[in-house]
Amino acid sequence: MDSPKRIAYLVSEYPALNHSYILREIRELRRSGWDVHVASISADTRPLAQLTEEERQERSRTWYVKPKGITGALGAHFAAVTRQSRAYFRGLRYALGLDGLQPAKTIRNFFYFTEALLVGQWMQKSGLRHIHIHFASTVGLLLAKTFPLSISITMHGPAEFEQPDGFHLREKIETAEFICAISEYGKAQLMKHCVPDQAGKLETVRLGIDPEQFVAGPRTLLAHSTLEVISVGRLAPEKAQRVLIDAVAQLLAEGRRVRLRIVGEGPERGALEKHIATTKMPEVVRLEGALNQDQLKTLYRESDVFALASFAEGVPVVLMEAMAMEIPCVATRIAGIPELIQDGVDGLLSTPGDAREMAAALAQLMDDRGLAMRIGKAGRLKIIEQYNLSKNTALLAKVFERRVRGERSASE
Repeated sequence: MDSPKRIAYLVSEYPALNHSYILREIRELRRSGWDVHVASISADTRPLAQLTEEERQERSRTWYVKPKGITGALGAHFAAVTRQSRAYFRGLRYALGLDGLQPAKTIRNFFYFTEALLVGQWMQKSGLRHIHIHFASTVGLLLAKTFPLSISITMHGPAEFEQPDGFHLREKIETAEFICAISEYGKAQLMKHCVPDQAGKLETVRLGIDPEQFVAGPRTLLAHSTLEVISVGRLAPEKAQRVLIDAVAQLLAEGRRVRLRIVGEGPERGALEKHIATTKMPEVVRLEGALNQDQLKTLYRESDVFALASFAEGVPVVLMEAMAMEIPCVATRIAGIPELIQDGVDGLLSTPGDAREMAAALAQLMDDRGLAMRIGKAGRLKIIEQYNLSKNTALLAKVFERRVRGERSASE
């Protein structure tokens, strides 16, 4: 009987609260017979009590880079110089020349090179020859330039598409065995930034969730007199929570009863708190902070509508979660979101930055319960058919089988 195929994953932080879909992808691959070993650049710093059981399990079996500290870093350089000096200096030259004569970026790339040394040596000790990367692609690029290993990358966007030179997008496409885009929009952006003969490396593999883990609870849609709106995302300018708060203020000005709960943490928290105070809505808008998946599901079940006012996105997994729970969604018409939501069919779309249009979409759902119910049910059907974790991870596994030279255990 064949032993499982072996592969490594490299993630910027694992398990991460805002990247729970990576955990699901890895665990689903393992359930389907893949032997997945995970390396993470940063350790998750949440207290153990704040983790779900799955997150605790993943933390215990993940190999972490930064906690190795200065001693580990120096040891990695010494081992590379003494055991594979030609490869070491080849990789070092590439890293230091990646951004030309820009001192700050050169120093940053040296640190990335150090992390690549640590990961590469871990892979060699573990007998791993291919690594798939989420959100640590520059480390992966340097890894491939230094070690006889192959890489593949999932590109989420939008930052890579907005700054293709800064992210060395063309170099990463040329070096990788393949690149996964999470939407057709993302694939088109990658095509725009690669040479024509590299376009064949691009694959579209959608993210997904388990629709059996996100189901509609025992609630009646819009049963309360107050519209309960939830939004989930990092508190950052590109997520545009300020626009959503202004949309809620517009609804209040129309005499409507509404409450907004924003889940997430980030650098914009202070500014949002001031904006909430300025608009005099401390009882209406609540910043819930960071919540784990179990806590988030509880808030989903208490919500009538999910709203996302983002200026920039990939394809938000939180939208998939809400849709699977039959919560009607309102989101902005950007990037890959129109592939997930067909306006008026399985959600409503609005123009980014337009608080009045966002408010009008929320009011439409509040006034037309039949529409809200239809959109909610259609949203769940869309997730089951096109954003199902099991189906989409199976597609990713087929890409690995087709693109990556098969890795079997040494016993074969």
